[in-house]
Amino acid sequence: MNRLKTLTLAVAATALAATSLTAQARDFRLGLITPPQHLWSTEAEAFAESLHERSDGEHSVSVYPAQQLGNEAQMVQQLQTGALDMAFLTIAEISNRIPDFGALYAPYLVDGVDHAAELLRSDTAAELLELMPAEVGLVGLGYGMVGMRQVLSRAPIESQDDMRGKRLRITPFDPIRDFYTATGASPAPLPLLEVYDALANGQVDAIDMDFDSILILKFHEQADNLLISNHMMFPMVGVVSGRVWRELSVEDRELIETTMAEHLENVLTGFQEMDAAQEEEIRQLDLNIVEADAEFFSEAIAEWEASWAEKAPMLEALREEAERLRQ
Repeated sequence: MNRLKTLTLAVAATALAATSLTAQARDFRLGLITPPQHLWSTEAEAFAESLHERSDGEHSVSVYPAQQLGNEAQMVQQLQTGALDMAFLTIAEISNRIPDFGALYAPYLVDGVDHAAELLRSDTAAELLELMPAEVGLVGLGYGMVGMRQVLSRAPIESQDDMRGKRLRITPFDPIRDFYTATGASPAPLPLLEVYDALANGQVDAIDMDFDSILILKFHEQADNLLISNHMMFPMVGVVSGRVWRELSVEDRELIETTMAEHLENVLTGFQEMDAAQEEEIRQLDLNIVEADAEFFSEAIAEWEASWAEKAPMLEALREEAERLRQ
């Protein structure tokens, strides 16, 4: 009887384990704001394919680009409740909740996309990700980015004074709002997919944008003045809901982390590879181009630094790391 009982329990345990393994198979949902043709979106789709293959078909990922699941603030709320599993988020939305992330937007922190990518790969940048579980209930698995920020406008901007009073589209987050307010502009938060029409109908006078989006979404058709300033980088972070993360096995966590990290790295290298060609393409368009450096924005930078040095204590460490990477 004891042997029979033992065998019965063993069979039951095996069946339970098999049931548990099956129950762990998931169709994850990943949201992001960029249109389907954007590199963030195409790498999200590639991540979905890789995870499906590497899990031997156990896991799948449905990707929802172009704000199909709402704006980033709404997606963060969904991630916090576990209603959304994963996302590629601009650091903008995270900085609204964890001010230290605002340090990544320090004006002229980096010299260009290559320098930005190296800083985002650094241990110092990785330390910021460690703040996310406790502060916002998300697990950050790595960084991506788009190109450096430029200003495309309907009327010429040849000095900081020319920005005064201009209604300038921004992504809605404090560091970039504070920078443009310091220039004298009137920052106007606006979703990416509404920018073209806003330029066309004069709802905004200028936009803060990268080369990639200017070309892909053809914003240059509605504004023919470009200030090439490279004044800020614009990072992205790949995240998993903390609630979802706790439900995953150690093996699944490792698989998701390594797979997503590879595709986030593809985003970094992709923009590094595209930047020079995109700038050249931009320069071939019929645009009035003005070059700007830190001196162009010196007053605004001083005002921004005075405010954010206190708000974001990590700023000093990031500046030190950025300077080390210059050498």
